[in-house]
Amino acid sequence: MLIRHASDLTENDVTPKSAFVNRRQIIQAAGGIALAGAVPGVFAESQSVPSWLNQTVDQTVFRSVTTDEGITDRADATSYNNFYEFGTGKGDPARHSGDFNPYPWEITVDGECTKPGTFDLAPLISGASASEERIYRLRCVEAWSMVIPWIGVELGKLLQQFEPTSDARYVAFETIERPDEMRGQRSRFSFIDYPYVEGLRMDEAMHPLAFMAIGMYGEPLPNQNGAPIRLLLPWKYGFKSIKSVSRISFVREMPPTTWNLSAANEYGFYANVNPEVDHPRWSQASERRIGANGDVDRIETRMFNGYDEVAPLYAGMDLRKFF
Repeated sequence: MLIRHASDLTENDVTPKSAFVNRRQIIQAAGGIALAGAVPGVFAESQSVPSWLNQTVDQTVFRSVTTDEGITDRADATSYNNFYEFGTGKGDPARHSGDFNPYPWEITVDGECTKPGTFDLAPLISGASASEERIYRLRCVEAWSMVIPWIGVELGKLLQQFEPTSDARYVAFETIERPDEMRGQRSRFSFIDYPYVEGLRMDEAMHPLAFMAIGMYGEPLPNQNGAPIRLLLPWKYGFKSIKSVSRISFVREMPPTTWNLSAANEYGFYANVNPEVDHPRWSQASERRIGANGDVDRIETRMFNGYDEVAPLYAGMDLRKFF
């Protein structure tokens, strides 16, 4: 898989924004009637999106093509997903995230860097680079997958703004903790501890494929998909792509991660997609691809989810041990 930039692309290579479902146009055409049907909130404007974010998404340079596979319908990608802060059911994030207000948003940066602090999201995004679209495969550890067009910036370019020192061997991430707005965080039935935490080695974080998304399908991120900013690591299982990031820490030691803390024998720190290493309760050799028009196909899973260029990051490692 190769990320190709504007100078390498022809008009036919680039996914036009008009090909995506435009939420505003649909709602207007329907006379303001919500179209989500069985899952309220899929197309709902639960909070007022700031003008800078709408402008950033609208002016995105659509310059990166990373797969030519059929794109999952927006309605499926925004109504069938995991975000346990809003409930454990696949439809719970869309149903229960309407009270979550992601604007304005700040990210605290600390640890082994020369420019720590608490920063508004807008200057962080504008300081990283021009936003771009990337069409990534998303493979869930539960053996289902989608193909989704995201809008955002390279993680490495965002992190460089804080000037991490040579002591920074890992990057830790933390999701916002707002139990009043996120019902899953206050549920007595929750089996994970909050806030949700994740982490990467520095070389993983600086790889060009690592991405911070602020939009999808030509629109700002919906609440249920991790508004206003989430991580994307297309060669890893989906639970590594932490949502609604509120803290980034540069650390010397391997940081704790939520699912590894919950069940270390099932969810390793690395969580690289590997069809040869099964989950203790199911095979990872194949997956259910939720594609265009709601079609679901059974396909073979590829090592690193097909993103072979990350293989040098793990040269010499036993990927059955470091899963």
